[in-house]
Amino acid sequence: MAAKTLILLALLTVISSTSALSDDQPTVYEILAKYGLPCGLLPDSVKSYTLSPDDGSFVVELEQPCYIQFDYLVYYDSKITGKLNVGSITDLDGIQVKKFFFWFDVDEIRVDLPSSDNIYFTVGILNKKLDIDQFETVHSCTDNALAACGQSSKPVSQLPVTFDEVEMLITE
Repeated sequence: MAAKTLILLALLTVISSTSALSDDQPTVYEILAKYGLPCGLLPDSVKSYTLSPDDGSFVVELEQPCYIQFDYLVYYDSKITGKLNVGSITDLDGIQVKKFFFWFDVDEIRVDLPSSDNIYFTVGILNKKLDIDQFETVHSCTDNALAACGQSSKPVSQLPVTFDEVEMLITE
């Protein structure tokens, strides 16, 4: 009987120390900060993440796909992958940005080291420099693109009908 109790106590000790280790795992936002990146690059709906210590490859899982309005409307897929390096994320997949009526894949994100007021996004062969301040805090996201950018759905009868009206929307 004493042997069974001893084994049970040993097993409980192992289980409790394993759960204590998982509680000590840093959040994905703390990992971003550790690598010199702003924590607001990801929405507040992160469900889980894995990070390979060998090569920096990662997988971030969100509760669901969603949108956040920064200077541009950004779409986050439910699974985001890439490679984390100090000051950059490369081989990025799962984040898109809307420019005019088109969605473009964000391939890379990087910051200056030492840190400056800028953050750089690579979309295909284009690079876009933005103010880093908008990425310093973690944002809530929505599952509706129109709600994310503060717009409501309009019936077809209210959509622009002339070229001048469409051009005005694009330049605003």
